Amino acid sequence: MRHPIDIIAMFAAIWLLASMVLDALTPKELTAIMIAIAIGPAIVITAVFYYLRCPRTDFAVIFAALWLISDIAIAFISQKELPHFLIVLGFAPALLIGIVLHWQRFQRRHEQLPAPSVKRS
Repeated sequence: MRHPIDIIAMFAAIWLLASMVLDALTPKELTAIMIAIAIGPAIVITAVFYYLRCPRTDFAVIFAALWLISDIAIAFISQKELPHFLIVLGFAPALLIGIVLHWQRFQRRHEQLPAPSVKRS
């Protein structure tokens, strides 16, 4: 069972860890506090959808969209231009989830196709 206190503790730890890691990767002008404020709403919304037991696929898409929005928010508050790898890092979850969803769709389509009939003379 997902207890709300457990979810709060888990997402607070993820929030703190993500803020600290992004602080180490971003320019010195961005502090961990500024980053925490930028990614805070995304963490809260993700925690709410986790608590509501959102289906995995929907949760992954929501997470990817919120991660990208957080990356854009960090770029807005940054006084210097972000390194290119951080911009790519913002698009990475959306790209990976898109690849997985298209691969699953491709696999299901091939499973539904009838087997080719072979005519023997």
